[in-house]
Amino acid sequence: MFSGMLMTKSTGNTSDNIGRLQEALDTADAVVIGAGAGLSTSAGFTYSGDRFQQYFSDFAEKYGFSNMYSGGFYPFPAPEEFWAYWSRYIFINRYMDAPKPVYSDLLALVRDKDYFIITINVDHCFQKAGFDKKRLFYTQGDYGLFQCSQPCRQETFDNEKIIREMMEQQKELRIPSELLPVCPHCGKPLIMNLRSDDKFVEDEGWHLAAKRYEDFLRTRKNGRILFLELGVGYNTPVIIQYPFWRMTAQNPNAFYACINFDEAFCPEELEKKSVCIGKDIAEVLRDKEGDQYA
Repeated sequence: MFSGMLMTKSTGNTSDNIGRLQEALDTADAVVIGAGAGLSTSAGFTYSGDRFQQYFSDFAEKYGFSNMYSGGFYPFPAPEEFWAYWSRYIFINRYMDAPKPVYSDLLALVRDKDYFIITINVDHCFQKAGFDKKRLFYTQGDYGLFQCSQPCRQETFDNEKIIREMMEQQKELRIPSELLPVCPHCGKPLIMNLRSDDKFVEDEGWHLAAKRYEDFLRTRKNGRILFLELGVGYNTPVIIQYPFWRMTAQNPNAFYACINFDEAFCPEELEKKSVCIGKDIAEVLRDKEGDQYA
């Protein structure tokens, strides 16, 4: 629907744009937040550089990869090594707090608003920051959940206890074989509940969250809604970006805002009812009044 349209990018004075965003937030009856990887990156969840060296220098030395992302695709020769890497990866990106208070700053902005969040992130930062879990829809899974690799049924399993045990007991970049996770029903290996193919498990909690999101949009579709897109890249636009554009275009009372360091843009037809800010999300949330850029 939007792939062939002309786009308008972040332009104008940043202070003025942040002022428009603040006005849209103040006057909105409801706020729908769409969050992508750029939001967690702004919060300090980076996958290369100093953070990678801090937690994975031993893996880098042995296996030769230079960032967490490429490490996730490394063909480890044994499952004990695979889970030594992934347990550490999950622990620091799911069970540790983000280095910067970006999610807390966002919560402070919308705490008293009628809000809902749809996110492709799998790091659980929203709930850790205190957002209401009944107002969250994690579309792509959760690092904190396992599923059967088969899968033998549409069920997920909390993994915090076993991940912490893997972290504590790994030696020489291996975990003990007895800690290898297996499905309690069929005995097949467990894997992360992440959407990567048609085996992704959408459990009862996933479907309940999807329905709550659908109901939120349906019951507020003609109201004054702010669609706030944060750090969403162009890899999966059909989940957040395109629907936000479509709903903004269809609702004369809606307003679209995008904050993205590299990719802040929207269709030209939405230019008069949108604002695109090509700045770091952390800076914009912290200085939403625009003083820093005046």
